[in-house]
Amino acid sequence: MNNIENEFIEKLAKCAAACESCMDACLDESDVKKMVQCIRTDRDCARICHVTASFVASNSAHAEHLVKECQEICRQCAEECEKHDMEHCQACARACRECEEACKNYLGVAV
Repeated sequence: MNNIENEFIEKLAKCAAACESCMDACLDESDVKKMVQCIRTDRDCARICHVTASFVASNSAHAEHLVKECQEICRQCAEECEKHDMEHCQACARACRECEEACKNYLGVAV
Protein backbone atom coordinates (compact mmCIF):
# COMPACT_ATOMS: atom_id res chain seq x y z
CA MET A 1 0.00 0.00 0.00
CA ASN A 2 1.14 3.51 -0.70
CA ASN A 3 0.90 6.59 1.55
CA ILE A 4 -2.35 7.76 -0.05
CA GLU A 5 -4.04 4.45 0.73
CA ASN A 6 -2.61 4.37 4.27
CA GLU A 7 -3.82 7.89 5.01
CA PHE A 8 -7.23 7.09 3.54
CA ILE A 9 -7.57 3.94 5.65
CA GLU A 10 -6.65 5.99 8.74
CA LYS A 11 -9.43 8.50 7.92
CA LEU A 12 -11.90 5.64 7.50
CA ALA A 13 -10.87 4.17 10.86
CA LYS A 14 -11.12 7.56 12.58
CA CYS A 15 -14.60 8.10 11.17
CA ALA A 16 -15.77 4.62 12.18
CA ALA A 17 -14.49 5.17 15.72
CA ALA A 18 -16.21 8.58 15.94
CA CYS A 19 -19.48 7.04 14.75
CA GLU A 20 -19.26 4.19 17.24
CA SER A 21 -18.49 6.63 20.05
CA CYS A 22 -21.37 8.89 19.02
CA MET A 23 -23.74 5.95 18.81
CA ASP A 24 -22.80 4.86 22.31
CA ALA A 25 -23.13 8.38 23.71
CA CYS A 26 -26.54 8.78 22.03
CA LEU A 27 -27.74 5.73 23.93
CA ASP A 28 -26.97 7.59 27.16
CA GLU A 29 -29.02 10.65 26.21
CA SER A 30 -32.12 11.29 28.33
CA ASP A 31 -34.43 11.19 25.29
CA VAL A 32 -33.04 8.23 23.35
CA LYS A 33 -36.09 8.13 21.09
CA LYS A 34 -35.04 11.52 19.72
CA MET A 35 -31.66 10.02 18.81
CA VAL A 36 -32.83 6.89 16.94
CA GLN A 37 -32.08 8.22 13.45
CA CYS A 38 -28.67 9.45 14.59
CA ILE A 39 -27.85 6.07 16.12
CA ARG A 40 -28.91 4.20 12.98
CA THR A 41 -26.96 6.53 10.71
CA ASP A 42 -23.88 6.24 12.96
CA ARG A 43 -24.17 2.44 12.81
CA ASP A 44 -24.37 2.41 9.01
CA CYS A 45 -21.50 4.85 8.65
CA ALA A 46 -19.22 2.89 10.99
CA ARG A 47 -19.98 -0.31 9.10
CA ILE A 48 -19.34 1.12 5.63
CA CYS A 49 -16.09 2.72 6.81
CA HIS A 50 -14.82 -0.62 8.19
CA VAL A 51 -15.78 -2.53 5.04
CA THR A 52 -14.37 0.13 2.73
CA ALA A 53 -11.05 0.12 4.58
CA SER A 54 -10.85 -3.65 4.16
CA PHE A 55 -11.57 -3.48 0.43
CA VAL A 56 -9.07 -0.66 -0.13
CA ALA A 57 -6.39 -2.47 1.89
CA SER A 58 -6.85 -5.64 -0.15
CA ASN A 59 -6.80 -3.73 -3.45
CA SER A 60 -10.21 -5.14 -4.34
CA ALA A 61 -11.63 -4.47 -7.77
CA HIS A 62 -14.84 -3.46 -5.94
CA ALA A 63 -13.21 -0.83 -3.72
CA GLU A 64 -14.23 2.08 -5.94
CA HIS A 65 -17.95 1.20 -5.61
CA LEU A 66 -17.64 1.03 -1.83
CA VAL A 67 -15.74 4.31 -1.64
CA LYS A 68 -18.56 6.03 -3.53
CA GLU A 69 -21.17 4.58 -1.16
CA CYS A 70 -19.00 5.43 1.84
CA GLN A 71 -18.80 9.04 0.68
CA GLU A 72 -22.60 9.21 0.46
CA ILE A 73 -23.19 7.61 3.87
CA CYS A 74 -20.56 9.84 5.52
CA ARG A 75 -22.37 12.87 4.09
CA GLN A 76 -25.70 11.63 5.42
CA CYS A 77 -24.23 10.88 8.84
CA ALA A 78 -22.63 14.31 9.05
CA GLU A 79 -25.93 15.96 8.13
CA GLU A 80 -27.78 13.98 10.81
CA CYS A 81 -25.20 14.64 13.53
CA GLU A 82 -25.08 18.34 12.67
CA LYS A 83 -28.75 18.56 13.73
CA HIS A 84 -27.79 17.83 17.35
CA ASP A 85 -25.98 20.16 19.77
CA MET A 86 -24.21 17.46 21.79
CA GLU A 87 -20.43 17.52 21.52
CA HIS A 88 -20.28 13.82 20.59
CA CYS A 89 -22.57 14.49 17.61
CA GLN A 90 -20.57 17.54 16.55
CA ALA A 91 -17.29 15.56 16.78
CA CYS A 92 -18.83 12.77 14.74
CA ALA A 93 -20.07 15.23 12.12
CA ARG A 94 -16.55 16.65 11.77
CA ALA A 95 -15.03 13.17 11.37
CA CYS A 96 -17.69 12.27 8.80
CA ARG A 97 -17.06 15.45 6.79
CA GLU A 98 -13.31 14.69 6.81
CA CYS A 99 -13.98 11.14 5.67
CA GLU A 100 -16.42 12.31 3.00
CA GLU A 101 -13.69 14.59 1.66
CA ALA A 102 -11.10 11.79 1.90
CA CYS A 103 -13.38 9.54 -0.16
CA LYS A 104 -13.76 12.25 -2.78
CA ASN A 105 -10.00 12.79 -2.90
CA TYR A 106 -9.28 9.07 -3.07
CA LEU A 107 -11.66 8.64 -5.98
CA GLY A 108 -9.92 11.52 -7.76
CA VAL A 109 -6.58 9.74 -7.41
CA ALA A 110 -7.72 6.13 -7.91
CA VAL A 111 -9.92 6.71 -10.96
